[in-house]
Amino acid sequence: MQIFTFGINHQTAPVAIRERVAFHAEGIVQALHDLAGQRPVKEAAILSTCNRTEIYCNTAEPQHAIHWLADYHKLKPQAIEPYLYTLPQDQAVKHAFRVASGLDSMVIGEAQILGQMKQAVKTAEKAGTLGLLLHKLFQSTFSVAKEVRTATEIGANSVSMAAASVRLAERIFPTLHEQNVLFIGAGEMIELCATYFAAQKPKHITVANRTLERARLLAQRFGGTAITLNELPDQLSNYDIIVTSTASPLPILGKGLVERSIKARKHRPIFMVDLAVPRDIESEVAELDDVFLYTVDDLSQIVQEGMESRQTAVVQAEAIIDTSVETFMHWMESRELVPTIRALRDHAERYRRHELERAQRLIAKGEDPQQVLEQMSRALINKFLHVPTHALTHADGTDREQMVALLSRLYSIHLE
Repeated sequence: MQIFTFGINHQTAPVAIRERVAFHAEGIVQALHDLAGQRPVKEAAILSTCNRTEIYCNTAEPQHAIHWLADYHKLKPQAIEPYLYTLPQDQAVKHAFRVASGLDSMVIGEAQILGQMKQAVKTAEKAGTLGLLLHKLFQSTFSVAKEVRTATEIGANSVSMAAASVRLAERIFPTLHEQNVLFIGAGEMIELCATYFAAQKPKHITVANRTLERARLLAQRFGGTAITLNELPDQLSNYDIIVTSTASPLPILGKGLVERSIKARKHRPIFMVDLAVPRDIESEVAELDDVFLYTVDDLSQIVQEGMESRQTAVVQAEAIIDTSVETFMHWMESRELVPTIRALRDHAERYRRHELERAQRLIAKGEDPQQVLEQMSRALINKFLHVPTHALTHADGTDREQMVALLSRLYSIHLE
């Protein structure tokens, strides 16, 4: 069993690169089938969020899986290799534990990544690409994450992406009470953002989504209204604050549309937060006057505020993770010995069966059971000890010394 993890995240690649290797939720099952269909890859799971794309797999040929990622996204390997991290065995295990515990996130201690990782596991289970190794890895990962959050204050004073969006908006507008807010999308991130913005009591909240019913359900929670994405061209100029996070593979808001909205607003400023990867808003929109556009990477400075107060918790969390990595690697090593242990037991079982059948035949002929048992026990001893005794008597020099030490350990022999 050889576990291997590779990918890119907010620390190694800008959003322009991350969006090129992002997986859309509806296509991950097929992608997993494709990856696991490659002979060297025995198991696979894909974690794809706005901040990272990571692949966890059981493979003896990691480079094959890396080339698959590039081919899948129609990229040349050299286009993404400078941004990739590749983590074998214990490094891969430690990385999984750190990610689930919120130590590798843009927001240290944030809890959303744990739910995203659990969803990635469910998807891999659905695809049938989760075997013994990855199943054990992720079960251990979730257990470690729970222990970290229970035993430390890693989540204390954590500033979420949603809270950071509100803080940025407050820098643009003196108050949010007079602002109209538009949320594009209806997923978990938008729901969290809507919760934070609604707490500031804005003038009006609107949710735009491809499916109107889903948008309506979310909007009703905050006393807002719902529209479809098709209505955005006519409605966009009505909003002062726009927060978007969809799974669209292409931008939803282009430079031309936003430019027309600015003119219709008579150049009143628009604050925009694009939390999607791939991006929902064309990057050229940032060039427009009166538009304040922020991506997930732009929020990094704000979300790190309060980090100093969490440093002790981080140290404690790392200690828990290090111990857990050792435990997991011990389990992996013990699994590697299973074939050898099974073969050894099968070998001994053949001896036992042979001598038992011989003893049963002798007893059936009327021979003394006590003598038969005595003979059987001696025969078993001789057969069990024949191989190590033969090896020991034919070894010389250093080999003999090493063999004596090994046999002493195996059989707990104390030589005087």
